[in-house]
Amino acid sequence: MLERFLVPEKDQILIDSDSMIEATRQIFLKMGLSNEDSKLSSEVLLTSDLRGCESHGVSNMLPIYIDRYNQKGDLGINPKPNFKITRESPTTANVDGDDGLGLHVLPKAMEIAIEKAEKYGTGSVAVHNSRHIGMLAYHSMMALEHDMIGLTMTAGNSLNVVPTHGAEARLATNPWAYAVPADKEPPFVFDIATTQVAGNKLMLAKRVGAKMDPGWITDSKGAPILEEVDLPDNREDYLMLPFGGTRENGSHKGYGYAVVAEIFCDILSGMGAGFLMPPSTYGEMGHFVQAVKIDGFIDASKFKKDMDLLLRGLVETKPVEGQDRVVYAGLPEHEETEIRLNKGIPYHYKVIDWFENIKAELGLDFDLKKM
Repeated sequence: MLERFLVPEKDQILIDSDSMIEATRQIFLKMGLSNEDSKLSSEVLLTSDLRGCESHGVSNMLPIYIDRYNQKGDLGINPKPNFKITRESPTTANVDGDDGLGLHVLPKAMEIAIEKAEKYGTGSVAVHNSRHIGMLAYHSMMALEHDMIGLTMTAGNSLNVVPTHGAEARLATNPWAYAVPADKEPPFVFDIATTQVAGNKLMLAKRVGAKMDPGWITDSKGAPILEEVDLPDNREDYLMLPFGGTRENGSHKGYGYAVVAEIFCDILSGMGAGFLMPPSTYGEMGHFVQAVKIDGFIDASKFKKDMDLLLRGLVETKPVEGQDRVVYAGLPEHEETEIRLNKGIPYHYKVIDWFENIKAELGLDFDLKKM
């Protein structure tokens, strides 16, 4: 997480993670989810907060989910989806999420992928008619304890990203996440949007007053803004750029990865291209998960020892002048989790005010424990 997205110390309230997960569970229960799905959805959000991925934790996402649960008709999220497999082979499956929140739909899809990988070496599952899945890394990391490599992708709504040289949105941020086990070192966990900056981080930036870097967003006509600016107040006044920003800086690479996610998540699952979906499907998304069993290729213990050598070698790389160290994807998040478990999760005071208000509104009895 870039420093600019962190809650300023003066605005922080440190909250015990167990009390926050209980508060979140109670809110999901009130929305109509089962106890099991409420616990699972809360765990996904709090794992994000513990790892410092606040853009996909309770601060940003929970109010949006509540709003969608309270919407009627096609735009609302189904609190009790009929999760079912619509097509299957020994190593693949396609799942209907029945408009259920991906926080509890996708872990079930990854469990299917893991079961197939246990038997046949690999398992791949596409999901259609689902909703937002939170931090992708959570789902990919489910494979780690099985000595497997996990992959997660998602695509669909909302459309806010231009293709390279495009003047209108054709893609969502379409993120990818890989999780790879090691032996003694923290696992390699690579979770990125295919845009210059994750879409949910724009909300964090707005909250803490951070500016947009050059090449992060466009103007309303799709022209890249190549200077530091404030995020426009009107959502219609900007679009997002693929990673690389401009063609000269490699935006065709981010654009290409976004299209791959579109293919695997939306088209392969049967939903069709995201920008061709009718307005009534707003919020519906396709997902894709895969688990690969390491011992189908090499002894898992050797693989994990070699991963240790690779990851330690990266960390021990001499840093460039002005930088403290070299890290790899997943290491800072692992370290942050240890800190936040011991010292509490830093939330903006406005977020805590929101929890107190929703507690009174819904008649709940949770108690957020300050550290």
